Amino acid sequence: MEKVIDLRRDTITLPTEEMREAAFRSPLGDAVYGEDPRQRELEELTAFILGKERAIFLPSGTMGNLVALLAHTERGNEMILEENAHIFTSETGGLAQVAGLMVKTLRGEDGAPEPRDVERAIRPENIHYPRTALIGLENTHYRYGGIVVPLSKFEKMREVADRHHLSIHLDGARLFNAAVYLGVEAKEIARYCDSVMISLSKGLGAPVGSLLAGSGDFIKEAERYRKMLGGGMRQTGWLCACGILALSEDNISRLQEDHDNARFLAEGLQSLPGIEVNQHQVQTNFVLADLSQSQLKASVFLQRLRDEGILATQVDDFRVRFVTSREVEREDITVALQVIKEVIYI
Repeated sequence: MEKVIDLRRDTITLPTEEMREAAFRSPLGDAVYGEDPRQRELEELTAFILGKERAIFLPSGTMGNLVALLAHTERGNEMILEENAHIFTSETGGLAQVAGLMVKTLRGEDGAPEPRDVERAIRPENIHYPRTALIGLENTHYRYGGIVVPLSKFEKMREVADRHHLSIHLDGARLFNAAVYLGVEAKEIARYCDSVMISLSKGLGAPVGSLLAGSGDFIKEAERYRKMLGGGMRQTGWLCACGILALSEDNISRLQEDHDNARFLAEGLQSLPGIEVNQHQVQTNFVLADLSQSQLKASVFLQRLRDEGILATQVDDFRVRFVTSREVEREDITVALQVIKEVIYI
């Protein structure tokens, strides 16, 4: 059987052999009692990397984001988000159903609203209005093709938040992709936010897990909500041993290979008739391809690719998303481009 070239998500990234060996050598303890040594080590490492006082390990990024919202707000509060933020579009409405929050959404073409628009959206004190309690940011931004929010915008957003005594939460599921693109340490992005969630199970390759970082008082509150939502796991050492290696400098810097492969793919797609790629958006490991010039529906295009062993994701009627990862080598992308060239005008 020929190799399937999977360009759907970077969540397909498998643990390295080193991670697997470290997992099964790891000592274990009951993490709810704070007795799993690898979980403690991972949490301390994450807090250091992100420049925060403390961090906690959770099963998923969705839980990490929801725990953050619960810890930052009260029911009936309002938070401000970019209109295509993952927290708003793709986390099953947990912010409303569980946290009881209202949401004000704003457009942000580079992945975050303009700080001046955020400031205008903050509710004045009035008995008729919900209280604005939180600003949510996302970096990289999933819906805009892995685009990186500029640090200058983070700085201005922090100024707005401080003027109005608001907190900022960062959905940093792919924060290290943003850091590699910007050429800075992750803490240089996280410093503008009161809390930040990172994922270990995307391009970094750990099998399971995310972390939420912030101040000591914030994490103390977050621990209660983690337990409430079922995130109080027991013998987590095997997972956390993988997470420690996922956060190694070598593993983080390796993300540049995914970015380079995405650029190679984007340039190859742009050279094909009937396909448009906004090259400015190709900053990390995502590529959005527009098929509207060819009038080929994305669903038909993807089925043709699937028949040839190439997997990608439909965005809308005429757009397709490709995501590079460690599981896809440069040679695989060359093969995928040849297949795409053959099927675009069958």
